[in-house]
Amino acid sequence: MAMCSTFCPRLSTHLNSKSFSLFPLKTRFFVSIKAFSAPKADDLPSSIGFLGLGIMGTPMAQNLLKAGCDVTVWNRTKSKCEPLISLGAKYKSSPEEVAASCDVTFAMLADPESAADVACGQNGAAKGMGPGKGYVDVSTVDVETSKLICEHIRATGAHFLEAPVSGSKKPAEDGQLIFLTAGDSVLYEKAAPLLDIMGKSRFYLGEVGNGAAMKLVVNMVMGSMMASFSEGIVLSEKVGLDPSVLVEVISQGAISAPMYAVKGPSMVKSSYPTAFPLKHQQKDLRLALGLAESVSQPIPIAAATNELYKVAKSHGLSDQDFSAVIEALKVKLQQ
Repeated sequence: MAMCSTFCPRLSTHLNSKSFSLFPLKTRFFVSIKAFSAPKADDLPSSIGFLGLGIMGTPMAQNLLKAGCDVTVWNRTKSKCEPLISLGAKYKSSPEEVAASCDVTFAMLADPESAADVACGQNGAAKGMGPGKGYVDVSTVDVETSKLICEHIRATGAHFLEAPVSGSKKPAEDGQLIFLTAGDSVLYEKAAPLLDIMGKSRFYLGEVGNGAAMKLVVNMVMGSMMASFSEGIVLSEKVGLDPSVLVEVISQGAISAPMYAVKGPSMVKSSYPTAFPLKHQQKDLRLALGLAESVSQPIPIAAATNELYKVAKSHGLSDQDFSAVIEALKVKLQQ
């Protein structure tokens, strides 16, 4: 998607700026765990917009509809809106029209460029925002992009909240996402019942940029964990061990993790059903490296991991699940 020329230079300026000032040494935050009772209809904003209906956006919007919310949707490919329209969602032909017709608008886009364009570009959501409205960006983007979108939204008199999610396709379907929010506290309180429909917990981290940074750190760790796990599976098989037994051993020890238990059996069978696309994991590693560079923090393990995911992408695995990174190791061993 082409970027709007009106904000590209400013994004470049943000990227080249000193970033020590981006993160205060101490910031106030709090966490809320989902209650067992569902939000009351009276507690919900009267109209909700949802921009971006991909692997994550679709189940998130669907959960809002199931909860009885009045939802208006938009996606670059209109056909992806049809299943939600059949469930009662309304449709608008541009982000601007969605934002203009809704109290709170959510956006779940694939990358920083798309997130900025949908919010700030031609017919972007910012053009439909105004006082009393709120924009909640649940995309995974870098700090600079989140601050840029925030600036455009706030310039209209509206409120902004970044709320990237920890969780993939299944947690999105089950309403078990974790929201890492930052920005206008008044919008956080207003959107809280909606976040509780789509997720199991929510963290408020203070100033805009903190949510984006937290998400990048989390996904950096996740990508590195998957790469190391992949090395273990490949090595175990190479020396004559049963990789399925390795998965079981790990699941019972101190390094057990739900990700290993869920992904391991499929990886052993060289099956990678997409829950979190590999191209998105590599994008997040790239953004995490940029974040680390901005504060002169070495992250050599993440840097090496990023190279492995790039190899996997070069072998046509971009749209497979990120666990397909194991195939990059198999290719190297075969050379």
